[in-house]
Amino acid sequence: MSAGTYTPRPGAAPLSRMIAAQAALETRMLLRNGEQLLLTVVIPTLLLVLFSAVDIVDTGAGEPVDFLTPGVLALAVMSTAFTGQAIATGFERRYGVLKRLGASPLPRWGLMAAKTLSVLVTEVLQIVLLTVIAFALGWSPQGGPFPALLLLVLGTVAFSGLGLLMAGTLKAEATLAAANLVFLLLLVGGGVIVPLDRFPDAAQSVLGLLPISALSGGLRDVLQHGTAMPWGDAAVLAVWSLLGLGAAARFFRWE
Repeated sequence: MSAGTYTPRPGAAPLSRMIAAQAALETRMLLRNGEQLLLTVVIPTLLLVLFSAVDIVDTGAGEPVDFLTPGVLALAVMSTAFTGQAIATGFERRYGVLKRLGASPLPRWGLMAAKTLSVLVTEVLQIVLLTVIAFALGWSPQGGPFPALLLLVLGTVAFSGLGLLMAGTLKAEATLAAANLVFLLLLVGGGVIVPLDRFPDAAQSVLGLLPISALSGGLRDVLQHGTAMPWGDAAVLAVWSLLGLGAAARFFRWE
């Protein structure tokens, strides 16, 4: 046996393996958190089932589930990429978890990449669950999957940037309050459950520029009306993505 066969090889693992391991850890922690599951899975599911089965809000012509499903998919993205991520990251920053992880071999951008992968994995589970429920309720999507997928990715990037910006600049308690408040306000005024045309004209022009309105409206154009690609909504999401990620990279504080 040649000398040195069992010689230790100190050093960090390959970067891809570190990111994958951190992403798996982040996903397990999220799925074990009851409050996060309530926000990301239970609330969107209940809204879809309740408002599809009971005529509470006038969603216009057609089946309510055809209007509601795109909005609830947008809500699921926002709840995971923005609200859930902002709260979790904010408390990790408060308790010094981010500071310790920042001193590990995993670079800080790698940690952000792992968090993003965790968000994407969770969103896949959400979308599959909500899609199955929507089909059971009689949903009949019209458009193709690729425009919808592009909108979902743009929405994820936009909300992730905004969530990290909030978590990296505010105190944990302020992040908790602000993230939940924004979630409720955008749920009501973002075209998720209540159509934007139910609001005054002046409010519609402002609400239409919100990322949740662009995502829900774009998904509705594709999945309900069969639009090839709502480029206006995609452009709004792209602008929010650039602004959110740019501001998060500039102002995020690790301690």
